Amino acid sequence: MSEILTFADQALLDERQTWLATLQGERRLSGNTVEAYERDTRQFLMFLTGHLAAPAGIKDIADLRPADLRSFLASRRRDGAGARSLGRHLAGLRSFLRYLERKGLVKTAGANAIRTPKQPKSLPKPLTDRQALNLTQTDTQMQEEPWIAARDAAVLSLLYGCGLRISEALSLRAVDIPSATSALRITGKGGKTRLVPLLPVVAEAIATYRKLCPYHLTNDEPMFVGARGGKLHAAIIQRGMQKLRSAFGLPDTATPHALRHSFATHLLAGGGDLRTIQELLGHASLSTTQIYTGVDTARLLEIYDNAHPRA
Repeated sequence: MSEILTFADQALLDERQTWLATLQGERRLSGNTVEAYERDTRQFLMFLTGHLAAPAGIKDIADLRPADLRSFLASRRRDGAGARSLGRHLAGLRSFLRYLERKGLVKTAGANAIRTPKQPKSLPKPLTDRQALNLTQTDTQMQEEPWIAARDAAVLSLLYGCGLRISEALSLRAVDIPSATSALRITGKGGKTRLVPLLPVVAEAIATYRKLCPYHLTNDEPMFVGARGGKLHAAIIQRGMQKLRSAFGLPDTATPHALRHSFATHLLAGGGDLRTIQELLGHASLSTTQIYTGVDTARLLEIYDNAHPRA
């Protein structure tokens, strides 16, 4: 902490040190988070000292205006900090100021008046065709019980083969998938329903699971069940995917949701049009599908040229 000694008076340094100790000892924040908050507040105090041309003190913190905080964030942006870093800077400062406010030393109105920088939309990266297919095979599942391996394979097959959200797949009942069906009626966000083709390979994966499952699957209950026959939670599938990532050497972005993302991306790469993919995914807006599939301007123009009668 010695680096900051010339950038704040001792009273402020003592309060900051106690706050950092509280974060780690009482609030149990991770070491990485505490280290980041230490760095963020150090950078802010260095900025404030330069701004005031004197070591910052508690009174200076109490007198902070929104413009001071905006100036700090602007300086960090000029230094190359992105939206995520700026958001963390602000979170750390707000935490420190709330601590000081609880002690009756400052007011946090100025910090609360600052909007958190808009964060970029983060989507999972699509898997390759081979990776996605490997993840949906029964014999690659990291499960000892054959029926549980078949269950996980069936769920992942629905995500990649039908583009379902994991919540949609786990909500399916036996009655929703009659043996002779070629399409699923899915109820998605906002109660909106859509029809999704059921590929034979996905239907086969579901049939294998139903055959091996030791529990009676009633028509009105979720079809996919846990090891003890109760509700299957998404966290179980997510943990299974973690094991698969480790076994196949895949990145952390290889999540169950990445299979839905891969479904859309691979369809688009194979010549599918955005409007159809929008319907299959259950997106209310085409712009959401465009962002979701990572469509660039060149690809949009290609779709336009191939589809528009006046192109």
